[in-house]
Amino acid sequence: MRCAAVIVLIAIGAVALTGCSERGDGQATPAVSPAGPASNPPRVEIALARVQPLHDTIEALGTVTANESVTIIAKLTDTVSQVRFEDGDLVTAGEVLVELTNREETALLAEAEANVVDARAQHSRLVDLLKDASVPESQVDEARARLLAAEARHESIMARLADRLIRAPFSGITGFRQVSAGALLSPSTPITTLDDIATIKLDFTVPELLLADLAPGLEVNAVSAALGNRVFKGSVRTIGSRIDPVTRAVTVRAVIDNPDLLLRPGMLLTVRLQSRPREALVIADAALIQEGTTVSVFVVDEGKAARRKIVVGQRAAELAEVLEGLVPGDAVVTAGQLKLRDGMPVQHQPVEDGEPAAAPSRDRG
Repeated sequence: MRCAAVIVLIAIGAVALTGCSERGDGQATPAVSPAGPASNPPRVEIALARVQPLHDTIEALGTVTANESVTIIAKLTDTVSQVRFEDGDLVTAGEVLVELTNREETALLAEAEANVVDARAQHSRLVDLLKDASVPESQVDEARARLLAAEARHESIMARLADRLIRAPFSGITGFRQVSAGALLSPSTPITTLDDIATIKLDFTVPELLLADLAPGLEVNAVSAALGNRVFKGSVRTIGSRIDPVTRAVTVRAVIDNPDLLLRPGMLLTVRLQSRPREALVIADAALIQEGTTVSVFVVDEGKAARRKIVVGQRAAELAEVLEGLVPGDAVVTAGQLKLRDGMPVQHQPVEDGEPAAAPSRDRG
């Protein structure tokens, strides 16, 4: 029995020595855990959820067409007297491009002008005689009719002469010249093409499911691979009135300023259409934790991590639109969230209210 009591006392003393140690003032202090000192809270990066302008982006392929385009032809059959343009010339509206032979019409015009002068003089003389009752009024009426006929003949010849001057119907750039001086032209002979490309039209198709997002005036950014991916800005002018029953798409026409004349009819452009402009709550997409169909984030509230499920909308430019689950000003963890557990204390740098939602790092570990 005495041996058993000694063994029990030894065991109790060993437990007491393991659980505490005596300080200099005689009070007991907890002993250091075999696992070592408690670890520091993990350090994370955060950014504030904020409201900012956002839009959806619709991408498509579009084809460039000229604002105005025409094939220049003659109105009548005759030989070319002079060609006044070259391939690729910039011409203004009304500028003469081709002259046709007009010797006969010039002679007829001189005759018509003389007839007008003579008819006008006779009419004036008879009008003066009518005042003195020297001539009957019927002669004055006949003279007036001859004058009107002479003026009409003169205008007719002037119109025929005008038809022999082939002019540009609008300002633009000419295509290849297809006639030379001395060639016989007919109304079916093309002379050249003329395109107004200071402003160009861009036609592209959009699926009918996105029809509700389209409206005239929406901003369009068009990119040309042939021009070093240069971006050209424009806006939607017209939305087609019909849906193609085969492709289930609607044709959209945008207009783009082309002051440098770099875009040419027939070019293929990549179109990015900005639709549904709105004010949206956004966070950095680096903050998102995807688990199947569920998306969540960690927010820092009073120094502790709290996990929240959210509903995500549009994603663009490393940002994610939040439809449900957050409010403006929430401090969202953007880096280091995979180390966290709900309720765990965390360390982070202070974030000012005006700082952007995007995180400085995309490290999610």
